[in-house]
Amino acid sequence: MDTLIQIATKFAPQLLFLAFLLITFLTSSIDKIMDWNGNIAYFNDHFGNTFLKGKSNLMLGFLTLMEATAAILALIGIIQIYLHQSLEIGFWAAVISAKTLLLMLLGQRIAKDYAGAMTIAVYFGIALYGLSLLF
Repeated sequence: MDTLIQIATKFAPQLLFLAFLLITFLTSSIDKIMDWNGNIAYFNDHFGNTFLKGKSNLMLGFLTLMEATAAILALIGIIQIYLHQSLEIGFWAAVISAKTLLLMLLGQRIAKDYAGAMTIAVYFGIALYGLSLLF
């Protein structure tokens, strides 16, 4: 049986990537929950001139759910690596993360926030690379 240090060494890239997802999506989902009204105001302003106007509660709720799911799966994926040396849950964390980022990218493009879309594209590139580590 491998020690925790041996597992951490053997799976270092995967563990670091899952920690990245955990930090990124956990902090983001907590912010959305803790500052719901501020985020609704941002969404209302950001999407005010698009066909998504008036759908801020639905969009923010769904995005928060997706981010929280990605964070929880990333945490479970880290635990699964240490307990079973398996990448299965981590893989699904990466898939949900990539889908979440695609939704965010779509929103930025609809809102014509091209600088914001570029930022999301960087995260998406990291997610795709991480996905390849977990496949």
